[in-house]
Amino acid sequence: MERAELTTEQVLKRDIPWETYMTTKLISGTGLQLLRRYDNRAESVRAQLLDDDGPAYVQVFVSILRDIFKEETVEYVLALIDEMLTANPKRARLFHDKSLAKEDTYEPFLMCLLVNFEYFYSCTLNFLSYSESSEVKLTIHNLSTFRLLLKGNWFIKEKSCKILALTVSARPKTQNGVVANGVASNSKTKLTTIDAVLRGLVEWLCTQLKKPSHPSRGIPTAINCLAALLKEPVVRSSFVQADGVKLLIPLICPASTQQSIQLLYETCLCVWLLSYYEPAIEYLATFRALPRLVDVVRSSTKEKVVRVVVLTFRNLLSKGTCGAQMVDLGLPQIIQSLKAQAWSDEDLLEALNQLEDGLKDNIKKLSSFDKYKQEVLLGHLDWSPMHKDPLFWRDNITCFEENDFQILRVLITIVDSSNDPRPLAVACFDISQFIQHHPAGRVIVNDLKAKERVMKLMNHESAEVTRNALLCIQRLFLGAKYASFLQEWS
Repeated sequence: MERAELTTEQVLKRDIPWETYMTTKLISGTGLQLLRRYDNRAESVRAQLLDDDGPAYVQVFVSILRDIFKEETVEYVLALIDEMLTANPKRARLFHDKSLAKEDTYEPFLMCLLVNFEYFYSCTLNFLSYSESSEVKLTIHNLSTFRLLLKGNWFIKEKSCKILALTVSARPKTQNGVVANGVASNSKTKLTTIDAVLRGLVEWLCTQLKKPSHPSRGIPTAINCLAALLKEPVVRSSFVQADGVKLLIPLICPASTQQSIQLLYETCLCVWLLSYYEPAIEYLATFRALPRLVDVVRSSTKEKVVRVVVLTFRNLLSKGTCGAQMVDLGLPQIIQSLKAQAWSDEDLLEALNQLEDGLKDNIKKLSSFDKYKQEVLLGHLDWSPMHKDPLFWRDNITCFEENDFQILRVLITIVDSSNDPRPLAVACFDISQFIQHHPAGRVIVNDLKAKERVMKLMNHESAEVTRNALLCIQRLFLGAKYASFLQEWS
């Protein structure tokens, strides 16, 4: 069987010659006794042993991974740990027990994970240069053996990644100079710093997102671990620096199968965690994350997916241009639709209400005449909400009279000189809105010689331009009410 397709259950059916390892002094007599009590026992028996002497078992497992390089044995011990943590994730705290203060509980898993042997080799030499303990000194022969082990074993990499993510997340808070697995931060015997572990993990996870080692499990494994790790500030920073945000965005898309829904949920969970980190927000706003999130929340019926996306929107609403993008993407209408559905999650209902209020405030800001004036003067006309908001035109129509109808003149200039279909269409539409809402609109527009310039666009290659030029001419010739009637039936 290919090792990429191995399961924990299959690996645990093996018989491992623990006595042989004790004979060669790769495990101690105490370690052998612990393994005999634990190995091939019922789950209830193992659970009791872990409750009674959990840190001792962790120490045995870690020492085996550090000192033994036989592939089947490494897989077996990783499977034992995976089974232990799957049954009860809180057991990850055992790796940080005070009795393990002098054990480097991260290093063996990080070594199993690293693909780049040269990087691993140089790091190990650096570690050894700070160590005075003969127990941790690996020979060049052992490093060479381990190089073979690292090559292409997906089962080892997947389990190591999962275990590292769980144990790192379960570590106690830093207090009084104590870090990670209990070793003082100024201790020379500490081989692997928490920052080194997290950076190593991020490097491997980003590699999986770019070029998965396993065709179907590489990306889900990476996303699952990221969802646990992105709570860490150093992980967020490293992930953004590695351009990881760009790698997440293509995974934000509507899902149908249970497996794809879980991947989508964990991807959106990652985005939500990143929405608390300012440098990541710039990427989310720039690389079309919001349109994808809107598509997801519009089509998803899974409450947990909707909840995490809505919470992400709430975080991003006040950031840069995110609020304006959400309005342009039609999110206010989607939120109204979501509010009409029967959700059981009170946090989701509260977030929907807050998001709705925030979007209303954004619409008010976006509909101010100063904002509109800036858009016109810069020539950056687009279908922002104010253009089609009747309240904007009703409340601000007299503002168009300022500076001898300066804004109207600029709109006519855009009609006459722009080569971009979008500004042309919007300018024609806005002139038609001026005609409709200003008491003397038709007369003023005719006096400014706009009719001839708009009529030139009646045969434009863009249907959008043609449609809005026609509306403008209709309102010039037929009057606002009749032209609007024709538009409704066209």
